[in-house]
Amino acid sequence: MRDRVPTLRLLAVTASLAFAAMAAPASAFADDEARRAILDLRQQVQQQNEQNVRARLQLADQIQSLQQEIAQLRNQLELVSRQQTSPAQGQQGQQSNHPGNPPGVSAADPQEQAAYDGAIDLFRKAQYKEASESFAAFSALYPNSALAPSSQFYLGSSRYALKDFKGAIEQLNTLVQNAPNDARAPDALLVIAGSQIELNNRAGAKATLQRIVSEYPQTPAAKTAQSRLQLLQ
Repeated sequence: MRDRVPTLRLLAVTASLAFAAMAAPASAFADDEARRAILDLRQQVQQQNEQNVRARLQLADQIQSLQQEIAQLRNQLELVSRQQTSPAQGQQGQQSNHPGNPPGVSAADPQEQAAYDGAIDLFRKAQYKEASESFAAFSALYPNSALAPSSQFYLGSSRYALKDFKGAIEQLNTLVQNAPNDARAPDALLVIAGSQIELNNRAGAKATLQRIVSEYPQTPAAKTAQSRLQLLQ
């Protein structure tokens, strides 16, 4: 019996050592897996950070390009406005007295013409809020006037100058829908495209510019639209 006790103790110790020997590789294996997981996670985080940096740089480039496009479109609008309101050379008679009228168009009613001339004068002076109100009043008082499309154009342009881009689009769309053959319709679409760019609607601006090129190919606005399309690519 006494001989069996040491033997049993020896077996117990041997079993403990064997268990420890079996457990040690398992623990080492778990540590290796954990280290690999940490390394993989660090690599993923680094890749994500690099992607974020590239995305920020691309966004900065896009913002700079968009700002340049907006500045160019604003310059174009100012040029269109000056051309539309400047006196035509060589014209005589009533047209020379009303340089804001479209070529060959005049109001039959002197009061109607005076209301339009007053609104045009405000627009020339860059008093866009007052001009917007005056053109809106003219459109309400004389909806069937021969000058109604022109009034609608300057109403929308005044809204654009006031940075009411949604209002500009609404008013100029009304002009294009009601008078698609009017001489100012392509210019109205050009201002609509500018408003869409201001609202970060690049897809809408492209569609509007493509419409100008397609529907009014022989106009100065079409040439401008083509150059704007190249910038938006």
